[in-house]
Amino acid sequence: MAISAPEQKKVLSRRDFLKIAGLSVVGAVALPLYAAEISRHEVSIERLTIRLPRLPEAFIGLKIAQVSDFHYADFTEPFFVRRVVNEVNRLNPDVVTFTGDYITNGFWSIEETINFAYRCAEIMSGVESSERYAVLGNHDCALAAYIPGVTDALETHGIPVLDNRAVPLERAGSRLWFAGVGSAVCHRTKLDKAIPTASRKDGEPVILLAHEPDILPWVAPRQDVDLMLSGHTHGGQVRIPFLPPMFLPWMGQKFVEGLYQLDSTQLYVNRGVGTVNLPLRFNCPPEITLITLA
Repeated sequence: MAISAPEQKKVLSRRDFLKIAGLSVVGAVALPLYAAEISRHEVSIERLTIRLPRLPEAFIGLKIAQVSDFHYADFTEPFFVRRVVNEVNRLNPDVVTFTGDYITNGFWSIEETINFAYRCAEIMSGVESSERYAVLGNHDCALAAYIPGVTDALETHGIPVLDNRAVPLERAGSRLWFAGVGSAVCHRTKLDKAIPTASRKDGEPVILLAHEPDILPWVAPRQDVDLMLSGHTHGGQVRIPFLPPMFLPWMGQKFVEGLYQLDSTQLYVNRGVGTVNLPLRFNCPPEITLITLA
């Protein structure tokens, strides 16, 4: 009867150990470097078509660009904001929407932080579309002194802030409303003021800009908002496979990125272009969204 040789245990040699250790060290250095310098600056253009049942025929094919969460100057450099603006212009949208957090509430003084808002807005004003609207995010209103400063920075550069109000876009006798609410984190969301009565009275469609996506359960039961555009989450910012997103803020933990629907209200969550906490993005690139209405 043949007897098999006993199974030999593989012994890790010193050379093998050093090779593994070397690769680990290289990985530990290379991965954060990639996340900080390459992945953080790789803009992804997300294109999608969204059907709105109440949309008048005159607005079919309307293109809306969405940009969110610049967090200017904390980690986001001026050259990168310019790149985002150039990419938006290449898309040639009919409307451009900005869904908050132009600054970061951090270590800078109030004066310096508001100055960042003016610098960011100056670059943003390079967007060529004449129809452009903004709302403020939680960082923009983290201190009461930020609110008038950030609002003025945007509006003096030709970007109206929809602070719990709505404006109509008119075509061929039909209207599509763009509404905006204040930040829910800052307790400034006033849906009754923001959403026009024409939505219920005349069936006119409404696109709501709301920085925090997790207000969707507040919005959907009203049955008067057709599409909501949000940011805030950064898509988690660092997405390591098989692990949950590393950074998810309050009011941005249920709806993280992409398209959702609750009742008759659709929601799109943009991953943003900037970063907070750490200047890192991994498996979660900065995003510009181009939505075509149908």
